[in-house]
Order: sequence, then structure tokens, then C-alpha cells
Amino acid sequence: MELTVQKIDAEEFHRQRQEVLGQWETGKEVNFEEAVAYHKELPKSKIFAEKLAEGKAKGITYAQPRAGVALLNEHIELLRYLQDEGGADFLPSTIDSYTRQNRYTEAQAGIEESQAIGRSMLNGFPAVNHGVAACRRVVESVQVPVQVRHGTPDARLLAEITIAGGFTDYEGGGISYNIPYSKDVSIESTIKYWQYVDRLIGLYEEQGVKINREPFGPLTGTLVPPAISHAVAVIEGILAVSQGVRSLTLGYGQCGNLIQDVAALHTLPILAEEYLAKLGLPKVMITTVFHQWMGGFPQDEAKAYGVISWGAVAAALAKASKVIVKTPHEALGIPTKEANAAGLRTTKQILNMLKDQKLPMTPELALEEEMILAETRAILDRVLDLGEGDAAVGAVRAFQAGVIDVPFAPSRYNSGKILPARDTTGAVRLLDFGNIPFNETIKEFHRERIAKRGRDEGRDPSFQMVIDDIYAIGKGMLVGRPRA
Repeated sequence: MELTVQKIDAEEFHRQRQEVLGQWETGKEVNFEEAVAYHKELPKSKIFAEKLAEGKAKGITYAQPRAGVALLNEHIELLRYLQDEGGADFLPSTIDSYTRQNRYTEAQAGIEESQAIGRSMLNGFPAVNHGVAACRRVVESVQVPVQVRHGTPDARLLAEITIAGGFTDYEGGGISYNIPYSKDVSIESTIKYWQYVDRLIGLYEEQGVKINREPFGPLTGTLVPPAISHAVAVIEGILAVSQGVRSLTLGYGQCGNLIQDVAALHTLPILAEEYLAKLGLPKVMITTVFHQWMGGFPQDEAKAYGVISWGAVAAALAKASKVIVKTPHEALGIPTKEANAAGLRTTKQILNMLKDQKLPMTPELALEEEMILAETRAILDRVLDLGEGDAAVGAVRAFQAGVIDVPFAPSRYNSGKILPARDTTGAVRLLDFGNIPFNETIKEFHRERIAKRGRDEGRDPSFQMVIDDIYAIGKGMLVGRPRA
């Protein structure tokens, strides 16, 4: 199949589907017509897109954790705990690492080992192995909508199983679940895999079933400038809508400077609507998700709550549709259900306190929004030029040319030439632009902001700043200042 942004034709989709459903025995459980009927019987309260639309209309920011364990009953128990004790507005089923790599035999061994030992030996829920009926038990056991969260380059079978299983939201994308997660998987192949996922969701949409799609915004989660993550989010939005998706939640990972984070959340839906319209695509429901700090966390629980709280403040003041919540055990490994629920309660307390407040439009906020818009447009316009109007082709060529470049990504298909660092206020800027197509006005803005930090700290801007910034929050700061 030649790469194109255009909708997959029915014959090609059917050919792929036969192959995909044959990858593991539970694929036989998928019956599209029966799954459509099942979805239509779900109460409105369990449909992600419906609840997101309600929250958007009312200006509510919802809270959602990450969570998943190997065995079905224990997974349901965990989700119920986060719902009842944490007050989660949405629930996840975070998928295990074997499933993410399509290694279902090893996932099955993990299930069996977990049963024998009596505790989860997988770092998530192996939904493909459990199958459609088990997924429906998850959906039926809780009162709020459930989303699939994972990190899978080829997520086709996982999509078939979980959507037939009643999940009403599917996370990820052909770029965002490749570049930060894989070393040797080509972007062209993952875009094609994810076009299948989006076409599948488009087919459900055509039957009156709403499945929300959420590209993964934070990418590597380490000093990612808003324009980079915005460009990827908009491209993945274009690719999804082109296949028939009609409900999009676009994501952004907290950088740490309140002004920059609020500006980023304000500009993301503006850019998505602008480029969908520019390409003649249908108007769709667009909501936003804010990811609390994705980098290193302090080991001390009290300090970790401080980081969680700061993320909740940013989400609330930016009026994000949803915030993905971290836990006070973030630096220690997989959290207990109690720690996970505590992170939720901390976040919800702040969301409730700030729900009627907003950040006033100051000159600095206006400037930050202006710069993010200009930077993202510069990237997206070049992507479309490279693809001669085709966003799928343009995305592949943009990575080849370094026009899109994700910092600290493992993928060999990513240039890795840009170098981000914080300015003196903690906003993420670029120390080295690589081949990002910024004009001189934008570049001078970044240079001046980083130079001011250098003057404040009495040192020349250098790679040492980057290293200091990566470890700063874990050490109790935002900006990695040199020791006095």
C-alpha cells in the first residue's frame, strides 16, 4: 500500500483485517456488527466522547490516572478503587509491554506466572490475550468511561479487541507511539498501521458509534518545546480525521513554566482547527489533555505531591479538558493503588479550587501564544510543502529532513539534532535549532531568552544547561541552576 493521507479503500482494509485478526486466537472473537450493537447499548455516562463534550461545554477539567495489571479480576479491582477512592472521572487500561510489542506468547506466560504467584508479573493489562469478553467485563464493572493507554507501534489487533470490547477511547498515533518508543521501526510503517486503527474507528463512527481518539502529546516527555509536540499532534489529528475519526483529544506534556504551559493549551486546538480547515477536512470535536510532569520525579513523597500539584494548577488555569495524573511513587516504580488514588485526590482538590479562575491575558502570555503559533505554523507549513499537500508523505519527509525533530528520542528515524534548554523563567527554548525551519525572528527570540539565563547564572549557554535542566525537578527545582 502506497503511503497517502487518503482514506484506506475497503478492499485494502478487508485484506489487512483478515491478517490482523489472525495474529492471536482472540481475534476470532471480533464481530464488527455485534460490537456496534454492544456500543449502542452502552449508557451515555460510559461514552468518552459524550462526557468530554459535556465537560467542554461546562468548562470542566477532568482527572484520569494511568493503571493496569495482568489479571482480569485484579485489574477491575484496581480500576474500581481509583474510581471510588480516587474520584477518577475517566479510567484507563494501561497495556503491558509485551502486548505493546505484539509479543502475545510472552504476555500469556506473564498471565500464567501472575496466576501462579498471586501478583501481577506484567506492567499492564494484556487486553489482546484476555479478549473481547474480558474487556467487556472491565467496561461493565465501572461507572465511568474507559480508555486504552499503551505505547504500541502496531496497535491494530489491540484496537480491534478493545473497541469490540466496549472501550470508547483509544490513545496513540503513528508518530507519537513510534518515535519515543522504538529504535528501528519506520515512520512510514507506523503511520500505515495507525491509519488502519483510525479507519476502524471511522467505520464505527459511520455506524453511529462514537470512539474518541487521543494522540500522545508528550512524546519523550523531556524538554519538548510546545511547537514540536503541537506539530505532531496536529499531523496525527489530520491523519485520524482523514480516516473518519470525528472526536479528537490532543495532548501536551507539562514543561513547567506556567505561562508557557497555559499558552500551549490555548493554542493547540486553534492550530488543529486551522489546519483541518485548510485541508478541507470536516469540523470535528476537539478537546485537550494535559499530562502532568513526565520527567524525573523527586523520591520524597511530599516533594512529589508538590510536582503533582503544580501540574494540576497548570491544567486548571489552562482549562484543559482532562489531566493525566501522576503519583507520589513516580520515582520508585509502579505505584500502589493507594498512591495512585492519592495523586488523583490531590489533583482533584486543586481542580475544584481553581475551576472558576483563569489566568489573565498578560503581555507575556500573549507573546508566548504568538511565538508558539508562529513556530508550529512554520513546521506544519514545511511538512505540507514537503508532502505536496499530503500530510502523511510530508510527515515522513519532515523527519528525514529534520524539519520535525523530537529531543532525546531513541528512533533512528529522528534526527536528534535539536537541543532544548530552559530560559531563566523555566520556559523551554532551543539552544540548537538543528534543521527546524524557524525564521530569524523566532531564532533570535530563543537566543535572547537563553542568553539572559546565561547572564543571570554567570555562565555561557551550553550543553551543561541541558543536563542540569533534565535533573532539576528531581532535585527540587525547575531550572537547573549551577551550584553556588
